[in-house]
Amino acid sequence: MRPPELGASGREATRGRRRRSSDAPRDGHAADAVWTPRSDLAVRVLGAGGYVPPHAVTAGDMARAFPGWSADQIVEKTGIVERRFLWRLDVEQGRAVPTGGTEPGRPAAGADMAEAALTGALRMADVRAGDLDMLVVVTCTPDQPRFSHDAMVLQRRLGIRKNAQCFVVDSGCGGALYLLDMVARMLETGAARTAAIVGTHFTSAMIDRSVYGQEGPPGHDGKTISPYFSTYVFGDGAGAVVVRAERGSSLGIRTSIAGNDSRDLVRAPGGGTFSPPYGERYKEFDHAFIINGRLVALSYLETMASCMEAVTGGASCSFDDVSRFYLHQPNARVLAALADRLQLREDQVASNVAQVGNTSSAGMFILLADDLEQGRITLGSGAPVVLAAIGAGVHYGAQLVRI
Repeated sequence: MRPPELGASGREATRGRRRRSSDAPRDGHAADAVWTPRSDLAVRVLGAGGYVPPHAVTAGDMARAFPGWSADQIVEKTGIVERRFLWRLDVEQGRAVPTGGTEPGRPAAGADMAEAALTGALRMADVRAGDLDMLVVVTCTPDQPRFSHDAMVLQRRLGIRKNAQCFVVDSGCGGALYLLDMVARMLETGAARTAAIVGTHFTSAMIDRSVYGQEGPPGHDGKTISPYFSTYVFGDGAGAVVVRAERGSSLGIRTSIAGNDSRDLVRAPGGGTFSPPYGERYKEFDHAFIINGRLVALSYLETMASCMEAVTGGASCSFDDVSRFYLHQPNARVLAALADRLQLREDQVASNVAQVGNTSSAGMFILLADDLEQGRITLGSGAPVVLAAIGAGVHYGAQLVRI
């Protein structure tokens, strides 16, 4: 898989020799940070589910709604031909209009997408919602930002026990796998047996030309960040996995790594005490998600390679032996650059970003669910797969799983 032209920052990030899984990580994600389960325990992935809205929005639609790049430039620079929105995009007004909810089973909000994805994961896992000991919803676009609202909605709708742990974690693209690492370690202790992690992203409800057409802030390199770029790459969706601690199995998560790195990959300071949603300190622009694309490209290539090398090396598994890679997809061009850097075969790398956009914390689970449903990967086969992601402020995580 050869990377298209990335521009200066992408070229700089990919210079140097290709690295294989046997090479030591170079940027601080040390091999001794890799978690492996006890020899008598497995944390198995029992099922996965995904939901992607049916409404397709083309590059031409986005170029008209959010002037900055032409449709051809959007496709050339990101590789994203279309993305899926839950709400209908009003191209003339440059904002999305609430839709859905009028048809049975048709989601209208983020929690609805999460419910669809989790229901699918539970069905595949043959697990009742009442058997869950823990539910973690990972999102930076909740329907309501306070009091773990979206998790409480799922707990009520699906009939999850009142004494189960249900909460929302505010995180972006790397958050779902960061939390999968945490949950796997908790399951090993016996504090819980069965858990679900749901990632959601609901970008269409947030975009508006009056905000994303403003002048952007300076980036890490002093160059202005263009807010309209953020509207071009994201799409809506939800993904979920159900995991369970079991004894006497060689399947499941064999190695896992997660960590933090303070970098402003995405800027969105609004909503807290420093920039509340009302009063004299309110600034509309503070509530927009502004991606520093140049810093994302640099951070993604280094951190993803390091994490993937750590979990495969910790399991004595080469990249060539991995059946599928389920990776965070900032856009198709950066994903292709990573695949080329690590010499991954095209058939190994699951990808849908060109058709659905960047779905943030949901993306890896949506890809896994699709592969399982299509029979590309079979539960119980023991095939090795790798999940890896980095995002936002920064959370990163990766796992090697014997599926």
